[in-house]
Amino acid sequence: MIAPIAVALTVGLLGWTYRALKPPPPKICGSPDGPPVTSPRIKLSDGRHLAYREAGVPREEAKYKIVVIHGFGSSKDLNLPASEELVEELRIYFLFFDRSGYGDSDPNPSRSVKSEAYDVQELADKLQIGSKFYVIGISMGAYPVYSCLKYIPHRLAGASLVAPFVNYWWPCLPANLSNDAFSRLLAQDQWSFRVAHYTPWLFYWWMSQKWFPSLSILAGNMAIFSQSDLEILKKWSEAPSVGQEKIQQQGVYESLHRDIMVSYGKWEFDPMDLINPFPNNEGSVYIWQGYEDRIIPFQVNRYLSEKLPWINYHEVPDAGHLLIFESKNCEAVLRELVQR
Repeated sequence: MIAPIAVALTVGLLGWTYRALKPPPPKICGSPDGPPVTSPRIKLSDGRHLAYREAGVPREEAKYKIVVIHGFGSSKDLNLPASEELVEELRIYFLFFDRSGYGDSDPNPSRSVKSEAYDVQELADKLQIGSKFYVIGISMGAYPVYSCLKYIPHRLAGASLVAPFVNYWWPCLPANLSNDAFSRLLAQDQWSFRVAHYTPWLFYWWMSQKWFPSLSILAGNMAIFSQSDLEILKKWSEAPSVGQEKIQQQGVYESLHRDIMVSYGKWEFDPMDLINPFPNNEGSVYIWQGYEDRIIPFQVNRYLSEKLPWINYHEVPDAGHLLIFESKNCEAVLRELVQR
């Protein structure tokens, strides 16, 4: 009697474990069980689709063309608070897009740091925005910019990394710096990033379980925001932006979870491997960092810019993580990027 019971319990436990670890399949936009496609999209060479949004002056009339790469839990529908007068003065064309798995863009089960750069390049080519373009990466949208600097530097006219994500396991970071910066994070975020880095196959379970607190930003923990961030969030709550309901519509795993697993996983390169893409000063690379940022400790980005002196570092004293969503900062980022 004992053996059959043990077998049954073992099989039951294995079944529960399999279900707990396996994420549900995504609800692909345009599929019978998925949400409808509501945005213009281009088809990539691997068959996936990327959704995009154009803004600013018409691309045919633009002097500067900027691909804007959104961060974690965001989308192509983010609103940069630059005045219409500035955009017209500088003749800027903006190309926003949903990164893989977000909004109306198809998931990419083979997503990697490297694949992000080639998504950007193929989108730019499909829309014929020219042989060179600018990129702005916001928060977690910065790791695709690092990817562009590594894999398609010849396509860039300039790049800005705003409140850029950092991977605490980059080999280039001194242990004392990465450990100190990591210790400044909330304990629940430290554990979430450890799971994503060391055991990504457990990440879906970790983000779904209820026994331990997981990622603070998804739990609505406001302690991670600075005072200036809270003021910006208050404005957003009074006038919610368009498209928020579509960000996770294909599934939280293919949008949020995979974003974290890729960014905090093992990279194909180290930032210190990067070479100045503009040796003749024909363009520039910038890091914009808020001193009051509680999500990305400024010490790491300050260190990276010191070791890579071709990166121009701007530390904004009174700004937090959402610095680009304050009009004066946004316009400063744009002006410096294109006018250098």
